[in-house]
Amino acid sequence: MKIMIIGGGNMGLTYARAFTNSHVVTPEQLLILEKDKEEKVSRLEGFKIAQVITDHARVNEAELVILAVKPQDAPALFGQIVDHIEDNQVVLSIMAGITIKTIEEHLKVKKIIRAMPNLPSQIGLGMTAFTTTSDVSRLEEQWIQNLLQTTGKTLNVQNERLIDVVTAISGSGPAYIFYFMDAMINAAIEMGIKDSEAELLVKQTFSGALNLFQQNSFNCREWIDKVASKGGTTEAAINHFNSAQLDKIIVAGAEAAFRRAEELGR
Repeated sequence: MKIMIIGGGNMGLTYARAFTNSHVVTPEQLLILEKDKEEKVSRLEGFKIAQVITDHARVNEAELVILAVKPQDAPALFGQIVDHIEDNQVVLSIMAGITIKTIEEHLKVKKIIRAMPNLPSQIGLGMTAFTTTSDVSRLEEQWIQNLLQTTGKTLNVQNERLIDVVTAISGSGPAYIFYFMDAMINAAIEMGIKDSEAELLVKQTFSGALNLFQQNSFNCREWIDKVASKGGTTEAAINHFNSAQLDKIIVAGAEAAFRRAEELGR
């Protein structure tokens, strides 16, 4: 079994490391296809986790081809590999916004999986949603899901449109969390806490709250009620958030991300 990852950037490298660390494949069974730039090739070769190649004609060597390039690079990539890819190969795309139909039309293949991982996949705590074409067999689908689970949890969705929703929620979601954390850190600093101490306060608060949520069955509203005592400090903050309609602002932001994902697909 051979796997080819096209694109040795952050996500391509994340998959390469996850696959070899999980012993799904050996470095000899894993190919990374990268642009013919000496600096990039040397860097990837230094990790010793895969064969690094620059010849697009070798794409037909792999049973699974993973498209891990930026969406804007997709048209050029399609042109480089369309004459070398074969009908029996499985294509897994993690390019945001690029639809199955687009891949099918440009590469003339039928076995396609479209997936959306997120940044925590780099440390094995990712969330990846995926969908497949009907030509992908049940065995192949299970194989792909097992591969994706080397980077965290997975969700199989039947409707491809939901992949764009996933992009807006879990794909972009880590940035929303960091945005909120940054605001809290700045608030602490403005109120007199030292920079390093403010970061510690916020990091541990987020980490502790998430662990509480994971280890108990209460929903978010129930946890808010547990923290926000009547007439207390938390209630004052929550009331302010509600008056500013912060929840609706967050929803609107996620919807903007969803619309952008759809635009990329067109």
